[in-house]
Amino acid sequence: MTCAACVGRVEKRLARLAGVTVAVNLATGRARVLHPADLPPAELIAEVERAGYTAAPVTADCSEDEPGEGGAEVRRLVVTGALALPVLVLSMVPGWQFAGWQWLCAALALPVVTWSSAGFHRRAGRGLRHATATMDTLVSLGVLAAFGWSGYALLFVGAGAVGMRMPMSLSAAGGGTHLYLEAAVGVPLFVLGGRLLEGRARRRGGQALRALAALGSREVTVRQDGAERTVPVEWLLPGQEFTVRPGERIATDGLVVDGGSAVDLGILTGESAPVEVGPGDRVTGATLNLGGSLLVRATAVGADTQLARITALVTEAQAGKAKAQRLADAVAAVFVPVVLGLAAAVLGYWLGAGAGAQAAVTAAVAVLVVACPCALGLATPTALLAATGRGAELGVLVRGPEVLESLRRIDTVLLDKTGTLTTGRTELLRTTPAAGVDPAEALRLAAAVEHRSEHPIARAVTTAARRTGEPLPAVTGFAATAGAGVRAAVEGRAVRVGRPGAVPEDPALRAALDAAEADGRTAVLVELDGLPAAVLTVGDTLRAGSWRAVRQLRALGAEVVLLTGDRPGPARAVAAELGITTVHAEAGPERKAALVAELRAAGRTVAMVGDGVNDAAALAAADLGIAMGSGTDAAIGAAGLTLVRGDIDSLVTAARLARRTLTTVRTNLAWAFGYNAVLLPLAALGLLNPALAALAMSASSVLVVGNSLRLRLWQPTPVHRELGRRPARPVQRARTREPQ
Repeated sequence: MTCAACVGRVEKRLARLAGVTVAVNLATGRARVLHPADLPPAELIAEVERAGYTAAPVTADCSEDEPGEGGAEVRRLVVTGALALPVLVLSMVPGWQFAGWQWLCAALALPVVTWSSAGFHRRAGRGLRHATATMDTLVSLGVLAAFGWSGYALLFVGAGAVGMRMPMSLSAAGGGTHLYLEAAVGVPLFVLGGRLLEGRARRRGGQALRALAALGSREVTVRQDGAERTVPVEWLLPGQEFTVRPGERIATDGLVVDGGSAVDLGILTGESAPVEVGPGDRVTGATLNLGGSLLVRATAVGADTQLARITALVTEAQAGKAKAQRLADAVAAVFVPVVLGLAAAVLGYWLGAGAGAQAAVTAAVAVLVVACPCALGLATPTALLAATGRGAELGVLVRGPEVLESLRRIDTVLLDKTGTLTTGRTELLRTTPAAGVDPAEALRLAAAVEHRSEHPIARAVTTAARRTGEPLPAVTGFAATAGAGVRAAVEGRAVRVGRPGAVPEDPALRAALDAAEADGRTAVLVELDGLPAAVLTVGDTLRAGSWRAVRQLRALGAEVVLLTGDRPGPARAVAAELGITTVHAEAGPERKAALVAELRAAGRTVAMVGDGVNDAAALAAADLGIAMGSGTDAAIGAAGLTLVRGDIDSLVTAARLARRTLTTVRTNLAWAFGYNAVLLPLAALGLLNPALAALAMSASSVLVVGNSLRLRLWQPTPVHRELGRRPARPVQRARTREPQ
């Protein structure tokens, strides 16, 4: 498929089958079909082939087989540009037309009309065989008509005379002395360029599913009858036991039978703190085993796993169509047949009126040339190209127009916590010493012991101690107890770091432990020679621009909601610090996507901001998905906007650039349609010379491109203008909504 008319053709053909409902997505090249159980997929494929296209069933791994950008298409565009540029310049600048220029232009245009445009001609011919017309039909007819009439003028009307000059004139009189080779080469050049950009966007549409598929394990070590063997993960059955070594990803959802370890759930929950698991605990496929070995009994495999369900949610969310896309489909279905019918009617009218074959053909060709969908094809891709370049400079990536149309109506913004509002890294937040204990000394001794551990909390403590610049002392007798902590001898003192056994008597330490629990932080107790010495509080930290981002979103009239998979304690702490009043905590991937659907069903226009695989389904389901550039490929692939630098402060910049881009796209489309609305009647009345029609077509494309390039100069409003004179908003107590 190459245009919206193709989409309409396939949808109408499939919809003829009894009980079939279909939605065809041009960007992804897929059709989502609901059909009766007794209707085999082979019949659906046959129906698509009868419409003049090809189809194949979507398989589980087909998202990995998407072809990359073909070098042949790029080479074709480069060669076409090299051949077309001299023709365009010589045809449009009379002062540069030397003796015999028209024959040089004809020689350069011939390979463009044949080799460069072969795809247009082939698809137009296939469409005619199936009694249908698409944009390719107009392109093919316009190119052939422009070149054919130019050849006729060169050979039979005197345009090939040496010294011939081609002035630009509004008059159609004497049209035989005019050439419009610039139309014959300009149309293929511009349309090929636009379709190359569309092809890139189409391939990006499958990134989310490819990223999700890449998370799963390929092989699994199965334990059976006391022996272990490695088999493909597809062979694993529910109830079978498999081992997971340190550093490996858990192959599928299951129940821990033996062993203990810390498991990083960030790939699915988005949370930075690992979870200690042991016998009887559930684990999720694709999560990372950080510590010891585990023996797991599989409880779900294949399509029943949590990762597979997330993939299905993303696929479901991407199946729908945006309103602008549906409008384009409807317009394209009418535009092409109307233009073809108008050209035929103009030809018949002038022949019947006795105006002569030359005048009739001139008017008909003018209709075809002026209606070539060059500006329509450039309206969206050029704006996106300019916006993407400018956005990259500002830390923003604009994905496509289908997710931008709702930006003007966004009234609710859902923000993920970890990795979005916070850095997603576990860091030492504070050290609380007991009475008479030097906090720096307690941290130094604790870090010396934790240095021997690979636990994320240990890394946070060690990193904080190393910032002081002092070397860590040597340890002896190091021992680690799963879920309890680590201990060793340091400089003749017994040091233990881990969970507090009994509540310490020191009031400062008790207060630190209580505060950590209230805020949802993680606190470990440092004991020196068996006595409580300090409490180390670790946790995630806010990004520098989170406060400004929340304030600016409110200034744009949006309600800000915190939506996180983390516990209520950390969620409330972050929300209170940022002044967010509504919090949904402990929300898994399904709950996040469901909340987006609930808000949209209630009439809200929702933007979702996230960075993890667990956010991918919600990002795809929202009216506007915004991903952090530091997040996972699945989240970025499912989102419409990406904050390239992973800087939450650029969120409002992203929204404003997207709004400006949408305005530019709409302006371009309005010009492209308005240009046709004005010039088509003039061409039909014989008041528009075909050469001038080609010039107008080229000029419309230049105007569209020029309007799009204005985005390269766009500047965001400085932050101090937004917030400098506004009083600080009082922090309100967050309202937390527990999962139901």
